[in-house]
Amino acid sequence: MFNKEKLEQLKKAHEEWENTVTKAVAKRPERKKEFETSSGIAVKRAYTPADIENLDYDRDLSNPGEYPYTRGVQPTMYRGKFWTMRQYAGFATAEESNKRYKYLLEQGQTGLSVAFDLPTQIGFDSDHALSEGEVGKVGVAIDSLKDMEILFDGIPLDKVSTSMTINAPASVLLAMYIAVAEKQGVSSDQLSGTIQNDILKEYIARGTYIFPVEPSMRLITNIFEYCSKCVPKWNTISISGYHIREAGSTAAQEVAFTLADGIAYVDAAIKAGLDVDEFGPRLSFFFNSHNEILEEVAKFRAARRLWAKIMKERFKAKDPKSMMLRFHTQTAGCTLTAQQPDNNVVRVAMQTLAAVLGGTQSLHTNSRDEALALPTEDSVRIALRTQQIVAYESGVTETADPLAGSYYIESLTDQIEQKAVEYLNKIDELGGAAKAIEKGYIQKEIQDSAYKYQKEIEAGERIVVGVNKFQIKESAPKGLLKVDPKVGELQQKKLAELRKIRDNTKVDAALEKLENAAKGEDNLMPFILDAVKAYATLGEICGVLRKVFGEYQQSIVL
Repeated sequence: MFNKEKLEQLKKAHEEWENTVTKAVAKRPERKKEFETSSGIAVKRAYTPADIENLDYDRDLSNPGEYPYTRGVQPTMYRGKFWTMRQYAGFATAEESNKRYKYLLEQGQTGLSVAFDLPTQIGFDSDHALSEGEVGKVGVAIDSLKDMEILFDGIPLDKVSTSMTINAPASVLLAMYIAVAEKQGVSSDQLSGTIQNDILKEYIARGTYIFPVEPSMRLITNIFEYCSKCVPKWNTISISGYHIREAGSTAAQEVAFTLADGIAYVDAAIKAGLDVDEFGPRLSFFFNSHNEILEEVAKFRAARRLWAKIMKERFKAKDPKSMMLRFHTQTAGCTLTAQQPDNNVVRVAMQTLAAVLGGTQSLHTNSRDEALALPTEDSVRIALRTQQIVAYESGVTETADPLAGSYYIESLTDQIEQKAVEYLNKIDELGGAAKAIEKGYIQKEIQDSAYKYQKEIEAGERIVVGVNKFQIKESAPKGLLKVDPKVGELQQKKLAELRKIRDNTKVDAALEKLENAAKGEDNLMPFILDAVKAYATLGEICGVLRKVFGEYQQSIVL
């Protein structure tokens, strides 16, 4: 890309400059002896063409919307359409969450993002003994199709894209969504949105798993197959690096472990008899956006380029859409501080900028008070306005991949990709992501990174404003959103009423058919959908599958 003779001149001139700087530093030392990114990549004082001398524009970058998609998956990026602006929302009952969704849509949100409570995430009804004290706390309680009908009441599902953060029982919640749409007169081929449906990262980092690996992978590939035929606009999985990063990984690890999970899902689908170009275009990803803006931008670019190569070279995908890494981003929850919570507005703004400069397709911005409680309406509005200000006022949306060509950005993109490839090679040696998880390798790598990060904070080597520097005396926070503890009682009453008025003979028959299908090899989605339409509860459906599949037992990693 650069003239060799000119490069040698540049290198020599840069060495001379470095010698001059070294002398100056001896008199006036730099803030630290060494500077590095979260991924342990050394940061030089300055970058020159010599740092990217092997960069080939056509091979490594190309134009936006062209393989290997380093510069974005759309040729015009945000000049044509902004990313989908979502706010992750859901709490208490379906009735209350419905009000919040309508409020957000009125404020200019362009897509819904549903947060489910913990019992829903692990496949228990609100009246289960293990649900006590958790109903409606961290998301909305959904026990049956009845709750789902209330949740989306008055929201036209043919006009709104919906993302649902649900994993182990993803098949059941998707079935409920399809059934609600049908009741609205909206056919499944008109629905657009995403289910997270990423069970491997639950074993790695998050913990809301139900079934062992093999039946979990079966459910995921069943969804791939069903949606490719019946819900073609639906993103059937959101392969999540977000929670891997929240657990303490570096940026490079986030790329590596997320793509390793992606490889495992593609492998499983191909083994199930699906063609890669049949489901590949509907795979999507979910990444974290942290404070180190430039590393995050490089991370997103590296992930896109690496996934394109994997799909083309490893899986022989032919459809360009199969090679495009499309992703949702959420700002970093783990960076939010309970101390001086208004500072979180600034953090989220930086993270929003990083996601947009990195070319995200969808974005959720965290609210300033989320380190303390579920966000208030005011906090949610500020978070949404942050996206809108970046979109309409910052100017960074006027051109695709505006940081391309920066010596630092291109060098960092290369180095993050190289680190990710090293991890992927190691995971391949271990037998793939599932085996690496089983052996505790991925968990151990994340644990070590998290420990190192925390030690740096405690030693004052890493500054968190308001936490280990620039502290102030603060009074107890006021005006926080609190979920009424009576929500659990209300949900239990609703469940009892449902079981009285539904056709229980029909429910029993649907559950029996599901159990028999689970024992065989049939695609389970049609059976789950029938059970949902009969008003079988989430807990009853998952209970049948628990009976057949058993439950996953987590290994302890030391």
